[in-house]
Amino acid sequence: MWDYPRPPRVEPCTAELVIVLGGEVVARTSSSGRVLETSHPPTYYLPRSAFVAGSLRAVPGASWCEWKGQAAYVDVVGGGLVAPRAGWTYPDPAAGYEVLAGSIAVMPGAMDRCTVDGEVVQAQEGGFYGGWITSHVVGPFKGGPGTQNW
Repeated sequence: MWDYPRPPRVEPCTAELVIVLGGEVVARTSSSGRVLETSHPPTYYLPRSAFVAGSLRAVPGASWCEWKGQAAYVDVVGGGLVAPRAGWTYPDPAAGYEVLAGSIAVMPGAMDRCTVDGEVVQAQEGGFYGGWITSHVVGPFKGGPGTQNW
C-alpha cells in the first residue's frame, strides 16, 4: 500500500463485502468503491442500497477531506446496537470523486465484523481512519501512535 497514490484513487471493487453489527448483517454487496491512498489500507464505500433498511441514521456534524470534500456522518444500527458516527458519506464530493456520492464507508473497528470475500478484516488503528486491513495489504499503516505526520 505504500505504492498507493496521493491524491487517493477510487477504483471499482467486486469483492463481496459483509458488515455485521449486533450479530446481524447490516450490509452486503459485491459492488463497491475502494479508495487507495498512500500509507492507508483501502477504505470501502458501499452503495446505500447495500444496507438493510433502518441500519443507517443521519447525525449532525461534518468533517473535511482535502481530496474528497465535506463528509456527513451516520450512526450504524444493527441487532439492538448503535455504533455512533461509525459511517460517513460524501453527499457532494469534490471533482474526481463523484463516484462516491451517497456511498457509505464504515469504521470496521466499530462493527462486530467486516469481511472482504470472507476474510475478516482488521481495523486501521487510530479511530479516525476507516481502512480495512486484509492479508492482501502490507503496512505499516498511518493511524497508530507516532504516525500522525507521515
